[in-house]
Amino acid sequence: MQRLSSEILTYLNTEQKKAVASEDGPMLVIAGAGSGKTRVLTYRVAYLIANGVNPYNILAVTFTNKAAGEMKERLNKLLGDLFYDLWVGTFHSIALRILKIDGESIGISKDFLVFDETDSLSIIKKVMNNLDIDTKRYPPNTLKSRISDLKMRGVDPSAFAKSVKFFYEKKVADIYKNYEIMLRDNNGIDFAGLLSEVVNLFEKHPQVLAKWQERFNYVLVDEYQDINNMQYKFIKFLTEARKNVFVVGDPDQSIYSFRGANIKNILNVQKDFPRAKIVKLKNNYR
Repeated sequence: MQRLSSEILTYLNTEQKKAVASEDGPMLVIAGAGSGKTRVLTYRVAYLIANGVNPYNILAVTFTNKAAGEMKERLNKLLGDLFYDLWVGTFHSIALRILKIDGESIGISKDFLVFDETDSLSIIKKVMNNLDIDTKRYPPNTLKSRISDLKMRGVDPSAFAKSVKFFYEKKVADIYKNYEIMLRDNNGIDFAGLLSEVVNLFEKHPQVLAKWQERFNYVLVDEYQDINNMQYKFIKFLTEARKNVFVVGDPDQSIYSFRGANIKNILNVQKDFPRAKIVKLKNNYR
């Protein structure tokens, strides 16, 4: 394994080596386009495993299924089947797996359904029909986006209803409340709800959180500049015990503000993790 560890580092430049071979603790890798950020994340995982960390104790989170697939492919080339027990996936896929295991603690059955964008829109239309709300005055697509945004910011129907003052917002609150009721009646969770429900699970059941913190000793996150508030809370919960968080991103490349991405999350890494080391990848290989 020591030989494998040395071989892994030979493929990296000086800054990449510094990040990949860093000691335990929080690490922020600032990586611009073409600087090898996915490579660094993948090699960090391989380096940990080559140095005796059990793949079972590592979680690697990406933003797309494609990125997760590429990471698994690279790890297979580096490690063979040594990474078999590693969790690599998108925020939504990881949240889904956790809820399938522990969702019953907050009343979610193991056979719940994940409602996609089309399903969610269909339910919103049914809710509006039940409430006799005009779909021309209140476009369902706009409402779906608004509800998703509220969920990504951690605002539940009750909290939103208490905060609204104007007529339009009160209608939105009614739709949001009944939308959530209809989701539950149909044994469903929408995409935005996967993360909010996991955060809810961690908040209400410390023993469940402790179990997952014990499981994931090392948490690595790609494209950290694009995480929203729920994703931030999810990562913060999992890493607050050991602080072994390794995040890669670039404040200048945030592209998901329309999905609730909060650029402050990457800018505040040192505030959230006072001992965080920072490595900047300067070389551009494109």
